[in-house]
Amino acid sequence: MKKLILCLAVGLSVIVIGNTALTGAALSAETAATNAAADLRSGMRKLWEDHITYTRNYIISALAGLPDTDSVAKRLLANQDDIGNAVKPYYGDEAGQKLAALLKDHILIATEVVKAAKAGKKNELDAAQKKWSANGDDIAVFLAKANPNWPEQTLKDMLQKHLQLTTGEVVGRLKKDWASDIKSYDDGHVHMLMFADTLTDGIVKQFPDKFKG
Repeated sequence: MKKLILCLAVGLSVIVIGNTALTGAALSAETAATNAAADLRSGMRKLWEDHITYTRNYIISALAGLPDTDSVAKRLLANQDDIGNAVKPYYGDEAGQKLAALLKDHILIATEVVKAAKAGKKNELDAAQKKWSANGDDIAVFLAKANPNWPEQTLKDMLQKHLQLTTGEVVGRLKKDWASDIKSYDDGHVHMLMFADTLTDGIVKQFPDKFKG
């Protein structure tokens, strides 16, 4: 009888230990998956925060005619390569380079908008803004084709909103309406984080195997 009880006790211990090990492994995998998604989210947010921060720095420097304008523009353009590189692990080198190229066009057109606004040349400003808007739609279309979790119209709306808020910064500074300028940046910053999170969520949904731990 004692041997039977001992055997049962040992058997139960083995089951408990085995279940504990399996539970621990499952939790470890879940933690790793959560960490991978969190790393992607924080990294994507940093890239798009750089995008909006250096865009603002450029607006300030260009409108004030500061000597660091070209250096800020160079750093801003480098940010577009960084964003392109961030999507290469999921969509390949060609797609990453294409996204970077579209984003560089976005920045170069932005410099035209700022220059025309500063000079008060309405016709040139209207033309630049039209080109800027079209580029935003091109970026949205490109991204939507890459990931079904990124609805084209949603991305178009978000990117057009980004252009609107950035324009608000330019107009606010030109009018010396500092409150409006600051509000445009603050609103744009929050909006850009939402955009970054939209990209992250879409990637995690599209590539679940990369986030299993």
